[in-house]
Amino acid sequence: MNKFGQNLKKARLARGYTLDQTAKAINLSRQTYVQIESGKRDITLTQAEILIAMFRTDIDELRGSRDGVSTFSDHQSSIEKYKQMILNSLQFGADDDGKITKTKLAKLVYLADFTWYYDKSMPMSGMNYRKLPQGPVPDVYFRALDELQESGIINRTEKGRSILFEMAESADAPSNRLNADEKSLIMKICKVWQHKQTQEIVDFTHSQLPWQICRSGEIIPYGLITQESPEHVYGTQL
Repeated sequence: MNKFGQNLKKARLARGYTLDQTAKAINLSRQTYVQIESGKRDITLTQAEILIAMFRTDIDELRGSRDGVSTFSDHQSSIEKYKQMILNSLQFGADDDGKITKTKLAKLVYLADFTWYYDKSMPMSGMNYRKLPQGPVPDVYFRALDELQESGIINRTEKGRSILFEMAESADAPSNRLNADEKSLIMKICKVWQHKQTQEIVDFTHSQLPWQICRSGEIIPYGLITQESPEHVYGTQL
């Protein structure tokens, strides 16, 4: 089984779809679809696009990252943990009015993920971060914010050209999927950046090797962060 087929199977199982349901969605027989997951048959672009939407994933996750980091072993659990990273970063990184810009929030979560990799040789969430104009950010970030807002956990407001988020209630952010050390690191990073402007953290992350080395739109390998000096991993010397 090749990596694409293997990840396709993991994504299907993580979302709770049967072989018959998946095959029917792309107008194939069950036997033919099994050949795709086993790597014996290619998938068309149209079929891939249908399954990407169906499994709520993206093509890079199906291909697998260059680090070999995969979130499909328990994909939904990984997303729920990623949401808790977002919520804890919002709680501890927001300004005194409880609000934080969408861009700054993404940066805090990125720094937590890559700093954890720097210290532990493994990411905190395992999401695939992409080099976007205001990145690095995983595609799932935008969906996670939408789901948190739709669930009434966070509120969104706009101020000029900025999109701001705040906790809907004053209760602490859920953290049952984060261990004590992970939560402590998020708090430490947020303390460094809490009262700094969004552009400052953007400039900082764009000065790091993971951003500098990768091409626009490319998945950023976690391992690149290990080439940074300790003081330039999350901004301890600012």
